[in-house]
Amino acid sequence: MGVANRLDLTLRLVQGSDRVSVSELAHRLGVSDMTVRRDLAELERQGLVKRVHGGAVATRRREEGAGFAAREAWQAATKDRLGRAVAELVEPGSRVLLDAGTTTVHVAEHLAARAPLTVAVLSIQAAVRLADVPGIELLVVGGRSRPGERSLVGPLALRTLEALAFDCFVMSIGGVHGEHGWSEFSLDDAAVKQVGLAQSARTVAVADATKLGVRSFSRVAGPGAVGTFVTDTAAEDATTHPHGPQTLAALRDAGVHTILA
Repeated sequence: MGVANRLDLTLRLVQGSDRVSVSELAHRLGVSDMTVRRDLAELERQGLVKRVHGGAVATRRREEGAGFAAREAWQAATKDRLGRAVAELVEPGSRVLLDAGTTTVHVAEHLAARAPLTVAVLSIQAAVRLADVPGIELLVVGGRSRPGERSLVGPLALRTLEALAFDCFVMSIGGVHGEHGWSEFSLDDAAVKQVGLAQSARTVAVADATKLGVRSFSRVAGPGAVGTFVTDTAAEDATTHPHGPQTLAALRDAGVHTILA
């Protein structure tokens, strides 16, 4: 597992518990205690965790996540690969709702190759990537910009989405669980995703393997609500992602087409 992948998974594990020990992290990640301590020191330097005796605690409420700026560079190559795979599923000429998130920014960068498209975006970052791209009719969904994430949420965003219909919703997700389904760290983000699902003919969900087996704060929908799920090949590695294989199996049982990129 690369350093960026390991940092991301370490942060998720810390955020998912009130407190996690160095030995538990070492066991889950398959690395030495020394490596865990070094990674925790880096996360503490970024202000994302606080080291305590024998382990670490998160410095932010779980629903606040790590913040877009902190996560943007993590697993960039993996997220770009996922972005390309998702973009290839979008039919030229379709109307697309593009969710907020670090991975969907990479989707935005690859959508130019699928033009012509009408793309409604739920994040300021995606809007910047698609502004003035030939063949892309860009719609910026109104709403409140959530601090740290710049995702567009709130009543205005919901009312705008309810007035539109989409061929495809590209949905990012904070957690996907085989039994509990799709979930988010923020109530506001979950509410926007629920409307996106309702207003779209089909949904393609995308998330890196660290999100598998995670049950986040706010439930978005059951496992079968999504038609296609795109994740990275590490999801099949039970050594680094213990809940990955069983989550993929549960999604397939629920009728979700899974793609490993």
